[in-house]
Amino acid sequence: MRKYIYILSALLPLMAVQSCQKVIDIDLNSAAPQIVIEGSISDQPGPYTVKITKTVNFSETNIFPAVSGAAVTVSDDAGNSETLAETSSGIYTGNNLQGIPGRTYYLSVTADGKNYSSASTMAYPTRIDTMVAQKSWFEPKKFAAVLFQDSIGYKNYYRLVQIKNGVTDKSIFIIDDRLRDGSLIPYFLFTRDDSVRTGDSVTVQLQGIDKGTYDYFFSLLRTIRGGSASPTNPTSNISNKALGYFSAYAVRSKSIVAP
Repeated sequence: MRKYIYILSALLPLMAVQSCQKVIDIDLNSAAPQIVIEGSISDQPGPYTVKITKTVNFSETNIFPAVSGAAVTVSDDAGNSETLAETSSGIYTGNNLQGIPGRTYYLSVTADGKNYSSASTMAYPTRIDTMVAQKSWFEPKKFAAVLFQDSIGYKNYYRLVQIKNGVTDKSIFIIDDRLRDGSLIPYFLFTRDDSVRTGDSVTVQLQGIDKGTYDYFFSLLRTIRGGSASPTNPTSNISNKALGYFSAYAVRSKSIVAP
């Protein structure tokens, strides 16, 4: 009960600033088509995927065309490697390589005669201590709220993903431990257009991500919110001017049925 009360009181000042509900498929600030690479590997069993598309002009329908026929490889600093198979147009899938916290993972892509690469070090997992469905401060709707313990002495970056009734929410939820090192961190997954209703099955994934992945999602939020007078493409951790990101992350989940 004490943990539940702590969430109720601690989340109120954070509810308005932590999240932004927008789909990732946005018009990017790019005059000519550019390659977009979105890939990840976790410490959970596969499959894991890399999605490769191209941007479109602002005047066109915001559906990114798939890039087929690419050569995609994921490897780690222990000498393990896997070549991903194209399982559908622009979607490349691997099953054999499973992430291990502390290792660095490398993405290599060759597409349309150009080479792209990225590296991401997998953080150690953080467990969700408490999860509830809580009423919003602003309106009588309920949203998922979690509480987790940050590891002391490390710079940590987190991404949270909400899955409600089997559907993954496209909202962007990120936080770091600046001014919170070693603390219990409350997080309220507030969205403007949706809420948690009685009987909903809700799962929250807490991903430990690296700085490159955090910077990508942070800059994507700024682009969506219009936080700059001169909007730019989100910061990418992929070489050769590719857009997108590659993330090696450790994840822990917690689920509830909303009362």
